[in-house]
Amino acid sequence: MSLISQNVPSVNKAKKAEGENVDEPLYLRASEDAEDEKESVVDISRIKKRKKARKERDEKLALEQEREMEKLENSLFGSLNPIEFGKEEEEAQDDIDRSTDFFFDRSRNDELLVYEDDAEVLEESNEKEKTKLRKAVWVDDEEERTNVNIGKVNRLRKLRKEEDEGVIPGPEYVARLRAQHAKLNPGTEWAQLDLRAGGGRYYDCESSDEENGAVLARGYEDVDELLRTNEDLVVKSSVKLLPGLLECSRLMDANVHEPSNGPINSVQFHRNTQLLLAAGLDRRLRFFQIDGRRNAKIQSVFLDDCPIRKASFLPDGSQVILSGRRNFFYSFDLVQAKVDKIGPLVGREEKSLEVFEVSPDSSTIAFVGNEGYILLVSTKSKELIGTLKMNGTVRSLAFTDDGMQLLSFGGDGQVYHWDLRTRTCFHKAVDEGCINGTSLCTSPNGALFAAGSNSGIVNVYNRDEFLGGKRKPIKTVENLTTRVDFLKFNNDAQILAICSSMKKNSLKLVHIPSFTVFSNWPPPNKTLHYPRCLDFSPGGGFMAIGNAAGKVLLYKLHHYSHA
Repeated sequence: MSLISQNVPSVNKAKKAEGENVDEPLYLRASEDAEDEKESVVDISRIKKRKKARKERDEKLALEQEREMEKLENSLFGSLNPIEFGKEEEEAQDDIDRSTDFFFDRSRNDELLVYEDDAEVLEESNEKEKTKLRKAVWVDDEEERTNVNIGKVNRLRKLRKEEDEGVIPGPEYVARLRAQHAKLNPGTEWAQLDLRAGGGRYYDCESSDEENGAVLARGYEDVDELLRTNEDLVVKSSVKLLPGLLECSRLMDANVHEPSNGPINSVQFHRNTQLLLAAGLDRRLRFFQIDGRRNAKIQSVFLDDCPIRKASFLPDGSQVILSGRRNFFYSFDLVQAKVDKIGPLVGREEKSLEVFEVSPDSSTIAFVGNEGYILLVSTKSKELIGTLKMNGTVRSLAFTDDGMQLLSFGGDGQVYHWDLRTRTCFHKAVDEGCINGTSLCTSPNGALFAAGSNSGIVNVYNRDEFLGGKRKPIKTVENLTTRVDFLKFNNDAQILAICSSMKKNSLKLVHIPSFTVFSNWPPPNKTLHYPRCLDFSPGGGFMAIGNAAGKVLLYKLHHYSHA
């Protein structure tokens, strides 16, 4: 035997050493492998079944424990609402619904989706919307686990959307209660943020921004971003007012719940539109919430030593300045509801501060003083910060729209233009045909100003042309025959109100684009008595007129959709 045959073991011996049976046929070994695979598959299926059974048993145990806890809480603390916890039949039905391919979408539209793919897409979109919204500070987990039967309790039947509706989930019950509360208690819109623009869920989706007449400015769809800006939040209507007839209607008097015992000398709308002040010689300052229907009284302030000749909001809406024929004046803080008495002014001997104007930037109050002096007082410190001097007596004042310039008018018939930064007069010219000026008013955009005289003549000027040397007015209104006591432009300068308190119904409304007087004003067979003051609401929809009888007449101007 060769060396190779002696050293190399046989194949059969090698396989025996490895534990294999070389004598066993190949088909027997294949069958054994198949049996082993079947046994492994059976073992895996058994393990899965055991895990599934264990998981179901744990879930059932947890659900039973949760029910016991809920019943215990209900028995210990009671239930404020007719809420029924853990109905077995309803939960069994919910389990059946979960096992099917159909589900109900509890979204705003209450639509029915029937495909699982649509459900997944909807869940993803809802999750994205939830991430955009702010998280609630506190969430009651019990609302998700409760059901309310609104068909059995009489006081809850008004929450039903369908006649045969019964049990509803907790979140839906809370949402309907909030909607019902908002419907019964609308509250004061000027005192709360508008949740509808920010996607709030407490209001019905049926009331849209277009129906309320408010349109958000472009690029500010997010409420947080919108509130951080000082730009116009409402797009103003560009519809022109037509001349001839003014469409208006008489509403309930603004002070119907508490008329004044003396003549009304001042009426003014707050910048939020719904708040109106009325003040007069009965020494009372009254605030009313104007809605055209109830016009509820909010507050009344009595000044013991000062019959009020004029009262005015600061343009920022924080304070009210009141004055009379006294050498002092009052400031009423709307936030703190506090009255402060200011004066006499240091270094001045004026016995009356009854005529004044407030600058549009709420920084300066200009009082009419003696012998042609104009007194400038700071609204923050309430101290005298400067004086201006005319050649004649001062009768009326008016600030420009930016608050940087002041117009004055008086006994010499000349209109003065003052630069408040340098406190110098940079222009002076005579009002055409005027001997004794009595009233002055500038338009909100600063383009026009009107001057009234003792003879009843009202001249309307273009301010740029007047400053450029053109002394001719663009229109002379001669519809009044007695002294012009009051002038007022509305918010878009399409209407000019001219008033004389010396004659009954002596109040005219002028259509500025055509410079014609509305023929149906004053309304026939409706007396205005002796009108003394007037104001338009910021949106132009309301017009309030104070008269000598102590009433504040309220009119709705139908051309303007916003109050």
